Amino acid sequence: MKRVLDSQDGVTSIFHHDDQANLSHVQRIQDCEAIVENNKALQTDGTRGDFQGKWGRRIASIPLVVAEKWIKEDGINWLALPKKERRAYLRRKLNDPEYRYLRTSPGQF
Repeated sequence: MKRVLDSQDGVTSIFHHDDQANLSHVQRIQDCEAIVENNKALQTDGTRGDFQGKWGRRIASIPLVVAEKWIKEDGINWLALPKKERRAYLRRKLNDPEYRYLRTSPGQF
């Protein structure tokens, strides 16, 4: 059995249940193509997504499903970490070549 539970902000939650194995899980999906394409454009246009001298600059755009994946894989709710620890966690993730597509600027964070 498969049923859509929710769909908002571009993220869809789908409930799956296997009657034979009596197992259930919820799948979260998001079309990340627009986010990734925007990140690529910002990497190459030279602006890096700067906020024109306001409070900071954009380092990356992380889709919600990727943030959730990291929480699940690492067993750490990095969103709830103190600022210094969260920054170190993000620095490690975003400097990993595997996640280069999330960056809005080249180089190291």
